[in-house]
Order: sequence, then C-alpha cells, then structure tokens
Amino acid sequence: MLAPIARTVHRHLDVDGVRVFYRESLPDRTDAPVLLLLHGFPSGSHQFRSLMEVLGSHYRLIAPDHPGFGHTETPDGFTHSFDRLADITEGFVRRLGLDRFVMYVFDFGAPIGFRLAERHPEWIAGLVVQNGNAYEDGLSDTARGLLSLTPETPGAHDAIHAMLTLDGTRSQYETGVSSPAPIAPDGWTLDQHFLDLPGRKEAQQSLFFDYHSNVERYDDWQAWLRRHTPPTLITWGGHDPFFTEPGAHAYLRDLPDAELHLFDTGHFALETHLPEIAPLIADFLDRVWK
Repeated sequence: MLAPIARTVHRHLDVDGVRVFYRESLPDRTDAPVLLLLHGFPSGSHQFRSLMEVLGSHYRLIAPDHPGFGHTETPDGFTHSFDRLADITEGFVRRLGLDRFVMYVFDFGAPIGFRLAERHPEWIAGLVVQNGNAYEDGLSDTARGLLSLTPETPGAHDAIHAMLTLDGTRSQYETGVSSPAPIAPDGWTLDQHFLDLPGRKEAQQSLFFDYHSNVERYDDWQAWLRRHTPPTLITWGGHDPFFTEPGAHAYLRDLPDAELHLFDTGHFALETHLPEIAPLIADFLDRVWK
C-alpha cells in the first residue's frame, strides 16, 4: 500500500511591506501538529521539499523564505539584519494566526528562531535543531574567521563573495559528505539562481557582517533554554565545516533531556539522511504535541 502523498500549497503573505513566499502542507486532520521550518544559508524553503512530501500528510509543515532568499520579495531600502529577519518571521507567524508550534532551526534559521523564542516563549512547543548553532563550542575555525570580518577588514568583501559563487554554494552541500551521490544538484543550482538575482549578494553580505550579533546573544539564548527547557530533538551533520559536532553536544549542558542524533554527513543533513531523520521528527512531534 502506498504511503499518502502530501498536498503542499505555495503562497505569499505581505508582512510589513515584504512579500513573504511560503510552502505549507495540508495534512489530513485539522488538529495536526504544526512544524515551522526555518531554513539556512544559502538556501530557501525549497530545502524542505522532500521532508514536506514525507511528513506533510500527517503534520502541518510551514516553510517561509527569509528576506533576501528564495521567492520572498523585499522593498527598496530593506535592512538585511537578523533582527529584521526575526521581525518579519514574527509578523508572518501572526498573519498565519499561529500561537503554538514546534520550530525547526537550521543554520541562519537558528538565530532567527531564537529571537522569536525570546519574544514569544509561549509559542514554542518544542525545538528541532539541525546544525543550528547557539554555542561558541560549535564554531569552526573557518566560521570564526568569516564571523570576524567587518566592512573595514581588508579582503572581507572578496572573501564573502567567494562563498556566493556556484563553486562556493556547491561546496556547502558536498563538504563533509562521504559520497555526493545522494545529493541532487538541483539544490545548489536553485540556490545560485536566487543568489544571482539583483541585490541578493548585497543582502547576504549585510547578513554576514551582522552575524556577530548572534554570537553576542549566545549567552541569552542558552539562558532561555535553561529557563524554558523546551522538548528538543537534535539531528546534526557531524562533518559540518562551519557548525561542528561540539556545538550539538553543547546543547546538552542546558537541555540534559534533549535527544541527540549525529549523522555521518555535512551541513545539509536532510540531503543525505532524510530516511533516518524524518521518522525521528515524526516521533518527536507525536510525543510533544499535547
């Protein structure tokens, strides 16, 4: 018997002048658990397409494109900072009428999500953390070097723009992966299409220069975790060149009851380990959604 195929819709919402694109699965029950999927760099909500196909018949999965990514459109003069991306995500959640959900945070989605959690702890029914860093333990030397860049650092613009090329984008999918065969080239090809749109490289550069604001808030986010102790599932690519395995283990200092699973892969763990990760998420949603 075939498993049910998820139905997914693709829509836009206007939030403070930003035309937010999002994907939403339509589960077969009105009271289905809700999972808000916050994507990372240099991708978009399309990174969750396969996960939505697998889980979307039973759970309501919602994946927006952040400003500066994917199909979301920003007005002239929009400030690309993590605070502003969190503002738009907060407005997006309000426009959808969500008041409780499990939040999946990955890469750039983690600092956006933790800002949202600080503002509205009552919204957070649980966390799925996938290579979403909140501890200095998890910053590789490569990441520390990039995060130390400022607009005044000699060569900073060239270093950032090298990451925004097709080779740079592809490397984020393949570095740390034992075999690239499971990874479809569609992901990095689509990412690069969006990175090459007018204004997108400037938006990404602004976010890189603002990333220090996330590291400066790590202590606050760790305190939030200790205070609220959300149920947490950690699924982590152990060979991520940016956010390393110690960053996954560090969560257990503040969330000793968190469930940790490490995978023999790189940054985009869903690309290679969806069959292992999807059942973990399904089981987690069933347990925490009460």
